[in-house]
Amino acid sequence: MKLIELARQAIEQGTPVKEATTIRNVDRTVGTVLGHVVTKATKGAGLPDDTIDITLTGTAGQSFGAFLPKGITLRLVGDANDYVGKGLSGGRLILAPAPEATFAAEDQIIAGNVIGYGATSGEILLRGIVGERFCVRNSGATAVVEGVGDHACEYMTGGEALILGPTGRNIAAGMSGGVAWVLDLERKRLNTELADPVELDDANLERVKELLARHLSETCSAVAEGLLRSSDDELRSRFTMIVPRDYGRVMRAKAEAEAAGLGESETTEKMMEAARG
Repeated sequence: MKLIELARQAIEQGTPVKEATTIRNVDRTVGTVLGHVVTKATKGAGLPDDTIDITLTGTAGQSFGAFLPKGITLRLVGDANDYVGKGLSGGRLILAPAPEATFAAEDQIIAGNVIGYGATSGEILLRGIVGERFCVRNSGATAVVEGVGDHACEYMTGGEALILGPTGRNIAAGMSGGVAWVLDLERKRLNTELADPVELDDANLERVKELLARHLSETCSAVAEGLLRSSDDELRSRFTMIVPRDYGRVMRAKAEAEAAGLGESETTEKMMEAARG
């Protein structure tokens, strides 16, 4: 309710607002009711990115930013519990420790388990490590994190995950879509039942660099800053791209059809052929 009042001008007139307030761990699903009001006011279209930009300081309870629609950015200075960005629907979530913190953020927990569960679009940037099942069932959001627990990218069907630190076991179990780029991946931790580790091509290298720059800009990440100083060859040698086998085959068919100048219907047919194997 407090966030709705802070964002009233944006909701009613579309005027950008930038506000700040505090948050406690008893505050759960923060942003969800605000998101409902925005969705209702815009008839589902959402607002331009960052129209509502709110910084919260403290510790968030469960489901911070759940179902957040396009146009809302929530910045958390502190840490959060489980289910950050559950069902994220176009909004942006940026989590980082306070600038005056004396610890190395990349060695500390910033959020709990099941981050980005069922997200369909939007962005999650986390300066720190999270728990298990990161991006489980993500179908369209982009997420950047500096370390994860077990079962990351489980059942992903779309979207992107950039992992800038250690992973737990069983990464990519049941992953059927989307892509993940993992720094210094231990291959034994990858579940290869449906997904394969591949080298970065030029396009994916550029995408990784783009996400690193965005992560640095929004969170002041020391990890991202160091990696951006690396040469392209160093980045290629350290990052592994994880691609679901069938999904990769379809995407290659699409790229080949587009390169050949085929029309939309022909391209779709080529992708369907690839999907059928």
